[in-house]
Amino acid sequence: MRTLATLAVLALFAAYTSKAAPKTPVDPSKAPLGLEKAKLVEAADNPYSAAKYELGKQLFFDPRLSGTGAMSCSSCHFPEEAFTDKRATSKKDDGGMNTRNSPTMHNVGYLDRLYWDGRAKSLEGNVGAAWKAQIGGKPEDAAKKLAAVPAYEKAFQAAFTAPPSEANVVQALATFLRHLRSGNSAFDRFAAGDDTAISPAAKAGYELFAGKAGCNVCHQPPLFTDKLFHNVGIGMTAEKPDVGAAGKTAFDNPEKTGAFKTPTLRDVAKTAPYFHDGSVATLREAVALMCKGGIDNKHKDPMLMDRGITDAEIDQIVAFLETLTGKVEFTPPVLPQ
Repeated sequence: MRTLATLAVLALFAAYTSKAAPKTPVDPSKAPLGLEKAKLVEAADNPYSAAKYELGKQLFFDPRLSGTGAMSCSSCHFPEEAFTDKRATSKKDDGGMNTRNSPTMHNVGYLDRLYWDGRAKSLEGNVGAAWKAQIGGKPEDAAKKLAAVPAYEKAFQAAFTAPPSEANVVQALATFLRHLRSGNSAFDRFAAGDDTAISPAAKAGYELFAGKAGCNVCHQPPLFTDKLFHNVGIGMTAEKPDVGAAGKTAFDNPEKTGAFKTPTLRDVAKTAPYFHDGSVATLREAVALMCKGGIDNKHKDPMLMDRGITDAEIDQIVAFLETLTGKVEFTPPVLPQ
């Protein structure tokens, strides 16, 4: 039986969800349970089509897009790990290292600012930049390689009535990612009325999350992010700390020094290590750090404070967060030869 507190904290979430479970097979154009009323950030010049989605799915896994021909987008985003790679930071196609963690690609279509610092103002912009910077893509060369593959030439004609180009490769990839959605989690089923979908510990954890711990101030349902940027102190004790959203390519605002995007907590149990630099190994450590108010520094967000959360309560919050793992059906594509 649900307590009054549980009913109260579910009220915000209920505004975004319906009780209709998604049909199978999954249609990427349809939102899963829990995300029905969340609004995708669409691109007017890149509307959804099944042909574009399927082409983008293939391209995401194809190393022919990279400079060396050895790396694909999926090299840093594994489907079985909620499209993360379990590394603190990832290696680039040229052998260099990133300084920031590879975030989940699930539900990125709902974000209006991409990258940890928010410097990309569209998913298409994010995709184009990552193609060149991360996997060393040379768009003109890649387009020629793709055009030489009869199955790709046919797929591009079906999706765009045009041969491969930098612009339509980006649009296909962005279409795939925009509709790569994770929902229908145990918590979504609980919120839709199935009281048996999560454990008593997880129910207690959600009450803490939405109450005493104050987590939902920044991790707002249904995406469990406010899409904003906060300084929680991660990396700020370094000799040369990462300025995050204050950077000139992002917001160019000193007040955002050390601020980074609030990550979604959907699938968070699968996306270790945590924070923008991958410096925290486990979910429990990440929860404990945040419940203590983050790491002090002169730019820390004033909302962060020690909430007096006990070890037992941390375990309950973790139990709740584990219920946010989505039920995602995904089959990697077969690449044209």
